[in-house]
Amino acid sequence: MFMGELHARNFNQDAVSAVLVVDDNEMNRDMLVRRLTPLGYSVEIACDGKQALDMIYAGQFDLILLDIMMPIMDGFEVLDIIKSNSQYKSLPIIMITALDDSSTAARCINLGADDYLTKPFDPTLLKACVGACLERKKLHDYESYYRTQIEQHNSQLEQRVRSQVKEITQAQLGAIFAMSKLAESRDPETGEHLERMREYCKILSENLSKLPKYHSVIDSAFISDIYSASPLHDIGKVGIDDSVLLKKGSLTESEWDIMRTHPIIGAETLREVDRQHPGNTLIRMGIDIAEGHHEKWNGNGYPHKKKGIEIPLVARILAIGDVYDALTSKRCYKEAFTHDKSREIIIGDSGTHFDPEVVDAFLNTEPEFKKIRVFYQDSQLE
Repeated sequence: MFMGELHARNFNQDAVSAVLVVDDNEMNRDMLVRRLTPLGYSVEIACDGKQALDMIYAGQFDLILLDIMMPIMDGFEVLDIIKSNSQYKSLPIIMITALDDSSTAARCINLGADDYLTKPFDPTLLKACVGACLERKKLHDYESYYRTQIEQHNSQLEQRVRSQVKEITQAQLGAIFAMSKLAESRDPETGEHLERMREYCKILSENLSKLPKYHSVIDSAFISDIYSASPLHDIGKVGIDDSVLLKKGSLTESEWDIMRTHPIIGAETLREVDRQHPGNTLIRMGIDIAEGHHEKWNGNGYPHKKKGIEIPLVARILAIGDVYDALTSKRCYKEAFTHDKSREIIIGDSGTHFDPEVVDAFLNTEPEFKKIRVFYQDSQLE
């Protein structure tokens, strides 16, 4: 059996242990073969260090008996090469030599040898030494086998969980978008608004992520979540009476008061979802979007009159997309503005209505905004 990474399919506790004897002396090699073969081991021989390395790289051995004093490449060099290779580091090696001194033994141990025998060999000591090394090797193989099995099992479980989470996530996203479309359907003038909002928020977030201050804030998860959560911005309109929501013409002040409650209704609806199923980052982002997308940078927005960075970043991003979409869309009370006219209005509101950095991101992505506007046209309206 090979002493590199042990694969589950190769593990066999009852396999015959393979031993490689490396010695330039034929008499020593023959003697070791005669001693080890009756013990039930499969024994092969190498006459020098180079041949030994070639056989180790090509074969599958459980133990090496390695002579120190050899031509071409001595045992110390072979030992160092083997133990320096991570694939063979755990391959047990017993050093054999005619030299019986502590410095030689210490050098062998320091280089990673598992044991040390001197010539002439004592049969009992040889048997005990080889048996102990092979037993440790079997334990190592056994541990490696089950570690591999556990890792494979864990990997399969992780893949299964990821697959199930993906299925659940897709179902959640589908439900969220369907719920948003249901709210949107009450307003016959919104057309492809939700599709455009997702794309606007995505490209604004991607552009902002290039700023150093947002490197640790806007990551791939943030962009994915804002893309999926942006349709929730007006979900609170499901709680607005039709007489207000569908009114043709200008709203009275009392009607505006009612309309201005839709961010609170939407946020509270989503908070209830979060209470029932806590920990969903998409829903929490949806809360910030629903509640904050009508706030203004200067504090004159609604419902809480937050200003500056008190307004969640996701709401500041969505605010520009929402206003741009309203400006460039036809309504019962106005014609659609051109991109240039809408651009002029947004620039004029930088620092009052909008976060100036998000306005800069809008200006950096104007070509993409135009393409999205064209691609998701409200075919029934325009």
